[in-house]
Amino acid sequence: MRVAIIRNRSDFVAANHGIRVARPGFVLLVRPDVQGVDRVRFGVTVTRKIGNAVCRNRMKRRFRALLRDILPTRGMPGADHVLIGREGGIERDFAALRGELEAALARVAAGKGDPPRRPRPPGAGKRR
Repeated sequence: MRVAIIRNRSDFVAANHGIRVARPGFVLLVRPDVQGVDRVRFGVTVTRKIGNAVCRNRMKRRFRALLRDILPTRGMPGADHVLIGREGGIERDFAALRGELEAALARVAAGKGDPPRRPRPPGAGKRR
């Protein structure tokens, strides 16, 4: 199975409407993609809340290595996979992250995601 990278913001936003599985080190979003059945796409995002640029880039490199290793065999065919880094992800052991990602992908394959998040109140998150 071919593995590609998600590059457009619209694809990241669309993945937010798919299945969501939260783990201590990351949040996995998976959304079926209608364009390519023979490929798996992935994207990684880490916000500035996590740390400085060095920490964020290190976390993204670790996530990309995990995804390139696991997605060809365990990924959902024809779907977009997005990993969002969480605060504890940078200190976590690589083997622990791997186990969490495999468990999260198994939940997605079974069609079980976490319950939807509560909608944010109007005006929440606006910068002043």
